[in-house]
Amino acid sequence: MSKTFVSSTQTGLLEQIKETIQQKNVELLHLQFVDIEGILKHVTVTAEQLDDVVEGKIMFDGSSIKGFSPINRSDLYLLPDLNTFAVLPWTVEEGYAEARFLCSVTNPDGTLFEGDPRNVLKKTIERAAEKGYTISVGPELEFFLFKADENGNPTLELHDGGGYFEPSPKDLGERVRLEIYRALKAMGFTIEASHHEVAEGQHEINFKYADALGAADNATTYKWVVKTIASKFGLHATFMPKPVFGINGSGMHVNISLFKDGENAFFDPNDANQLSETAYQFIAGLLKNVKHFAAVTNPLVNSYKRLVPGYEAPCYIAWSASNRSALIRIPAKRGVATRVELRCPDPSANPYLAYAIIADAGLDGVEKGLTAPAPVDEDIFHMSEERRAELGIDNLPENLGAAVAAFEEGEIGRTTLGEHVFNEYVALKKEEWNSYRTAVHAWEVERYQGKF
Repeated sequence: MSKTFVSSTQTGLLEQIKETIQQKNVELLHLQFVDIEGILKHVTVTAEQLDDVVEGKIMFDGSSIKGFSPINRSDLYLLPDLNTFAVLPWTVEEGYAEARFLCSVTNPDGTLFEGDPRNVLKKTIERAAEKGYTISVGPELEFFLFKADENGNPTLELHDGGGYFEPSPKDLGERVRLEIYRALKAMGFTIEASHHEVAEGQHEINFKYADALGAADNATTYKWVVKTIASKFGLHATFMPKPVFGINGSGMHVNISLFKDGENAFFDPNDANQLSETAYQFIAGLLKNVKHFAAVTNPLVNSYKRLVPGYEAPCYIAWSASNRSALIRIPAKRGVATRVELRCPDPSANPYLAYAIIADAGLDGVEKGLTAPAPVDEDIFHMSEERRAELGIDNLPENLGAAVAAFEEGEIGRTTLGEHVFNEYVALKKEEWNSYRTAVHAWEVERYQGKF
């Protein structure tokens, strides 16, 4: 199979890109992609190589990327998505600028590389399309700002002591968020809200929902821009789920909808909750599969320090039309805005893999016609263990080891990720858990050394 070239439908877009490159004096192009953990990578070429870039001729060593290729089959290529072209506003100077493309990874014969997380999500989108659905995703990614030292390394000192929705002077991150907003807007984002979050030093900037691939591209870009702009203020932005004990951690609530024939497939004005049968089945699929995909949506040892009672993060498997202590809730808006909000994912997750497996889990419920259990409108956090048992409310995995074991036992991981990514991911997470499990931590030394 030959290399993939720009389709006739994208010729106009390519001409616009060339015009922008000329007008903005773009000299360098960053070709970006993510590894299996969602960590952004890029190679930089000159703008003069645009034709080679667009034709997917830029090669790299896949054996040097986590979760990609063995050394004997290491040649891979980058195929840019023209829709992701953006001039980087912080690089713009008089007569100079840089731009980027997000790319999919291909094999030497032009076929999509199965180890690329972006290609994993593409396959989920194709499976949904075969059933007549398009997937819409609106993620909400929280982050913390820490002060950095003179070398730019993060300290343990939070940037401010503000609280939920507090303004300046307590919210010292207001200026930082403003610059992040400006950068994202210049790159094509539609920003809906920006505010200080519940915990000290914690922030959130919400951007408009998009199709599943666009949402994952946006989440990846957002994390990069937040970190880049924060560093210009002498700060370190982290999407670590629980960087500080005793205060709220950071989540990545995922709002997801299915559309069919241009209509929201989750909306039914005649239902008591104004939810369709498809919506209830989708909820049932999420509840059935969540323990088997938590290792993807909550991928770190640290993720499970967030998923504990008392800090607003859900740890019990239930759903509600409004209850924020439930794993799944249905935000109040209806009609075209009807959506299911999954509240357990955190922003350390690879967005491409996370959105793929969440969508596939919900679609599993739709395909099998699963029935959702009754909603739980009581405060689950303050419910007794006996009451939770009475209502049949199960727990999410309590640590990464249990999550990986459940991931291996279930079917959704292998079905969604494919054999290559599934096996690489399991191996990576087992190594991470074993490294943590066998390490001696400061807590142990402090608690036991003098006592025993």
